[in-house]
Amino acid sequence: MYYKFSGITQKLTGSPPTAAYSPQGLKPGVPAEAPTMIFATPTKVVSEAGSTVEYLGANKVHEYQRLFQSQEGVPVHLKRGLPDRLLYRTTMALTVGGALYCLVALYMAAQPKK
Repeated sequence: MYYKFSGITQKLTGSPPTAAYSPQGLKPGVPAEAPTMIFATPTKVVSEAGSTVEYLGANKVHEYQRLFQSQEGVPVHLKRGLPDRLLYRTTMALTVGGALYCLVALYMAAQPKK
């Protein structure tokens, strides 16, 4: 038997399984109407498309697997060339600059006011 807390009597009462497993006071999670489309190009639902599925872009997984799994002696985070080097060096410069700024602020905070 399933039980549910009764808000009227403040006791546990018997209930059907569907009422026992749905929390009281919450609305169902399924919206009443379908949301509007937000994509730039219309897409097909799998059930509408039948057996063919259309993709919006080319699949580049094999190209990236070949690039990142090659044994060149270059770290993975630098394998794509100049953009990766720029991002890495910018990140390192900001990290070192932030650490120095924190040390200067800590030193100034440690000095007594005159």
